Amino acid sequence: MRVLVVGGGGREHALCWAMAASPLVDTLLCAPGNAGIGDVARCVDVQADDVDGLVRLARDEAIDLVVVGPEVPLVLGLVDRLEAIGVKAFGPSAAAARLEGSKAFAKAFCIRHAIPTAAYRSFGRDEAEAARAYVRGHALPLVVKADGLAAGKGVTIAATHAEAIDALDAAFSGAFGEAGSEVVVEAFMEGEEASLFALSDGANVLELGTAQDHKRAFDGDRGPNTGGMGAYSPAVIMTPGLIERAMAEIVRPTITGMAAEGSPFRGILYVGLMVTRDGPKLVEFNVRFGDPECQVILPRLMTDLGQLLQGAADGMLGHMNVRWHDRHALSVVLAARGYPGSYVRGEPIAGIGAAAADDDVLVFHAGTALDAQGRTVSAGGRVLNVTATGTDLRSARDRAYAAVARIDWPGGFCRRDIGWRALPDAR
Repeated sequence: MRVLVVGGGGREHALCWAMAASPLVDTLLCAPGNAGIGDVARCVDVQADDVDGLVRLARDEAIDLVVVGPEVPLVLGLVDRLEAIGVKAFGPSAAAARLEGSKAFAKAFCIRHAIPTAAYRSFGRDEAEAARAYVRGHALPLVVKADGLAAGKGVTIAATHAEAIDALDAAFSGAFGEAGSEVVVEAFMEGEEASLFALSDGANVLELGTAQDHKRAFDGDRGPNTGGMGAYSPAVIMTPGLIERAMAEIVRPTITGMAAEGSPFRGILYVGLMVTRDGPKLVEFNVRFGDPECQVILPRLMTDLGQLLQGAADGMLGHMNVRWHDRHALSVVLAARGYPGSYVRGEPIAGIGAAAADDDVLVFHAGTALDAQGRTVSAGGRVLNVTATGTDLRSARDRAYAAVARIDWPGGFCRRDIGWRALPDAR
């Protein structure tokens, strides 16, 4: 099978690493890829949002299956375009990708299908004054979200009315581009966050693990929101009972509801959860593997990923199951100083090989490139994902941070408390 993975971050490195190990895959390409992905796949310089270029690449390379990593090409309709020329793709159609592409659509969908989530109101840019009035009368804290894709940075948890109004004004004034032309204002939910992943072929659904992400930039959950500074799997808080309840009350009704509305969901459904006193409630949907959650889910997966993704694309998940290694995984993100704000690119990074010398350590590249001398250099905000597995979470954490210490990059930083909710002494 000839496979093309779309994307160039740590999630896509993990996907390529797992797909390269599949006996079903004999040729693996990645567009655009990065310095690490080049070790396991042939990288092609086509950007993930270049839908026309990706369609041409898939056709010219006689690709059998396209695996779409990021959300943007899904929302732009890449899967629809590929299927129109007879190329199978793993990921939802543009219509199904609205679950992530529009928070207002997702919230209204939840209401229609009785999926537990926070109470909300949505407002367009031309309703700015009504939005401000609603916020002023709302109990605190509250959450203000840009409706569209904002790279994980369009959410404000407001402790004061002034902060909430500032978030509204920022969105409506274009801080997130067209993603902020509509906003969702929702009630704050008390509890602990976790992520649940499910694989669907449009009718059948398989649970694909749990994880817990760390969104804030600095230790102690301080600082600005980021795309994610680390994760671990499985999420300790997600007991078998909670997983089944989330599958029964959120995941399965979503798959059934999307099919009933004429937009069957095929791909990865990533359910962001708040575990409240009343049980799991939906925070948001994503329609692809999380990043960095993918980097801790896949090292625990025993079942052949190529077989699973092909089964989802072919509508065969009803005949398949998922098996796991009895191990925990934890990933630490090394980011460029200044991230998620401005940062320097092109800084040499040494010691990656030494960090990955331990058989239980994987270093997934996120924002890296090769310079003219063939050295690995920083090329983004989140640059490396140092991932370790262990028989328990503590051993995985210790192994990951020991590997981080072997990497020589003065311009990088990381959180030192990944896993703190499950291991309080990590703070």
